[in-house]
Amino acid sequence: MGDVLDRARAVADDVLAPAADEVDRTSTIPEGHLRALADAGLYGMATADVAFEDFVGVVEILAGACLTTTFTWMQHHGVVRGLSSTGNAALRERHLADAVRGATRCGVAFAGAIPQPPKLWATAVDDGWRLDGVAPLVTGWGIVDLLQVSARDAATADADDEHARVVSLLVPAEQAPGVTVHPLDLAAANGSHTVRLDVDGWVVPAEAVVATPSRAEFLAGQHFSARINGCLALGVAGRCATLVAEAGEADAAAALRKALDAARDDLDAALADGARMPAARAAASSLAVRAAATLTVAVGSRAIVGRHPARRLAREAAFTLVAAGRPEIRDELLGVLPG
Repeated sequence: MGDVLDRARAVADDVLAPAADEVDRTSTIPEGHLRALADAGLYGMATADVAFEDFVGVVEILAGACLTTTFTWMQHHGVVRGLSSTGNAALRERHLADAVRGATRCGVAFAGAIPQPPKLWATAVDDGWRLDGVAPLVTGWGIVDLLQVSARDAATADADDEHARVVSLLVPAEQAPGVTVHPLDLAAANGSHTVRLDVDGWVVPAEAVVATPSRAEFLAGQHFSARINGCLALGVAGRCATLVAEAGEADAAAALRKALDAARDDLDAALADGARMPAARAAASSLAVRAAATLTVAVGSRAIVGRHPARRLAREAAFTLVAAGRPEIRDELLGVLPG
């Protein structure tokens, strides 16, 4: 897998980047994009012998080429990690190999389990679980085949983080009794087909359980996801820097690249010190916004007339301010942006 970055660059340069504006205009990811990612072996990185620094490098490369495709594809790896580590051997044997090949595409619905109080609850019933509440942001509806849904175990509603339990279940990503689907209109990456699921009595069989970690364990697992999500902002900022250079503003591009290296270093350092992650994520997203603004100035009226990528990148930069956010990241951004 040593050439994984080269394979990602080839997909980014040859497939994703040339079509990024059309994907944004039509809110549609071409099937060929997803096949190209699978053919390059980029659906199985969470189980393959890929260093974490290469994994985040791939995400950053792809995000700079087409944020819509990358935002949809990256959700898949949470399911691959879940299947790789699950104690449910039958579930792993049924789905993992196809997920690694990209023959089965996966998405996640974690946001309902994270808040206090949670938005999505799981109640034990005969031979399974009943889900009630809201899964606020589910990406890839109509694109992915399987969805890993996480909800708070209602039996541990009053427990502390160490004893409260999260139930993660792998289900078909399709309409089901008790589920109402609400498409969401996103300012950017609208082709990701992100929806809200309103859930009222969705019964899922016990054999669909991937894991039942404590809330503390579940949140610890989200720490690495926070670093990966930061790649979206870095990718947008990097693409802006490239286009600023192409516009003839070499000094401005060099300054952006220097800031990009610093933001990447801060995100990497935050892996070892979780308290630093909110500030690092905020710095990455604020850099993306500055980079998009710099590009707008560098290309002038082309950024507001016609279909120059600067228009899309400005919206994508704003998207990174909120997507995969947390209250602590929001607080950091509100401290940084006004200044």
